[in-house]
Amino acid sequence: MDLVDQVSEPGPEPTAPPRNRFDRFFEITKRGSTIPREIRGGLATFFTMAYIVVLNPLILGSRPDGDGRRLPLTALAAATALVAGSMTILMGVVGRFPLALAAGLGVNAIVAYEVAPQMTWADAMGLVVIEGVVISILVLTGLRTAIFRSVPTQLKTAIGVGIGLFLALIGFVDAGFVRGNVGTPPISLGIGGKLYSWPALVFVLGLLLTMFLMAHRVRGAILIGILGSTILAIIVEAIAHVGPSVAHGRPNPKGWSLNVPTLPNNVLDVPDLSLLGKFDVLGSWARAGWLVTIMFVFALILTDFFDTMGTMVAVAQEGGMLDENGAPPRAREILLVDGVAAAAGGAASASSATSFIESAAGVAEGARTGVANLVTGGLFLLAMFLAPLVTIVPFEAASTALIVVGFLMMTAVRGINWSDFEIAIPSFLTIVLMPFTYSISNGIGAGVMSYVLLKALGGKGRQVHPLLYVVAAMFTLYFLRGPLETLVER
Repeated sequence: MDLVDQVSEPGPEPTAPPRNRFDRFFEITKRGSTIPREIRGGLATFFTMAYIVVLNPLILGSRPDGDGRRLPLTALAAATALVAGSMTILMGVVGRFPLALAAGLGVNAIVAYEVAPQMTWADAMGLVVIEGVVISILVLTGLRTAIFRSVPTQLKTAIGVGIGLFLALIGFVDAGFVRGNVGTPPISLGIGGKLYSWPALVFVLGLLLTMFLMAHRVRGAILIGILGSTILAIIVEAIAHVGPSVAHGRPNPKGWSLNVPTLPNNVLDVPDLSLLGKFDVLGSWARAGWLVTIMFVFALILTDFFDTMGTMVAVAQEGGMLDENGAPPRAREILLVDGVAAAAGGAASASSATSFIESAAGVAEGARTGVANLVTGGLFLLAMFLAPLVTIVPFEAASTALIVVGFLMMTAVRGINWSDFEIAIPSFLTIVLMPFTYSISNGIGAGVMSYVLLKALGGKGRQVHPLLYVVAAMFTLYFLRGPLETLVER
């Protein structure tokens, strides 16, 4: 907010009495806000995170499950918008805090690239439901805070950085900017080390546009980048007739990935909610085995619930809403809604919903209460009717968002003390093994195990929280699951 806004619309004194029941319930006056500020904040938050309605379907819908089935993009877009809208409103009413929720980047990558290929989509979403239920129980029992504190802060930072690099790699690969080779080198730039296709040009220009907007702090830079790249892709396809990356069963290296950018027959349509309720909490145990299933649930939990605790503190700090203990108002309610949102995302086949740091954009515009969430959530619900637009966005346009999000997550690397090898080595392993092994779980496991091992062998075992020994033991079983499954089969 600039100086003109602050002068023309002064906020009421925090000590002023509430104006009505609505004001009293949301504590608008108490937190020094106004209805116009809340509306403005809700709009800012929506436009900075609306890209998830496009990006989440492209991540989940681009990969087949263990039976070779893919989820329909329009149904995924509608489910993503529905969960984001309803859970954001729930956060506003129960948590009364300007924190919007939607399908979490990182968790959806685990579901799409690691979990679903070993089972069915229904089984994978069932594990997300289990994760949400477990997180809710951890909140109610107080164990969520205990587990959060057991993992060293710098190792948690490394987990976020590693996920960022993993997302960036996915973006480069899906856009065809980086491709695999048979032989040496295992990967290279574009086609045979060269970029000479129309989709590659669209991707590069879209990425440059998004980076420029980000550098100049433009609100909604990621969404603008996706829309601008998609418009350019539609124009290019209309002129050059590039076609899909696989045409008539034959590969077309210079074609568009996932979607050919042509306008759909309908821009507005009744939301396709056919994916709601398509989950199975028991199927994965028989399909993938109990050990693999437990570790997947654990990886989902570890990836998901740390984010909200850090995000809610960061958003509250942005708005000056932290108490003397460094906690935001109604922290327990905020965390409980986050757990419910994770389960709701799985139940709707949209992956786990979690809090978005983009909510800080709304706080910067003046939002201080859950009223802003009513605005943001309402706009997400309206976005359900625009789901057909998702089918025109090629990977070359959407992947720019993954790379920019990866950059944003990478910036946290400065919080790691690289001169302390006892934490630097586990952090390094966590970060590099996620993209190098194409597995978030492998990175987290290697980081936790190496940290515990270095501390124990160095005579500093007491510095490790007891819960972390349990976590390290579980990951040891996870990495030994091959030999263990062989023994069980015998």
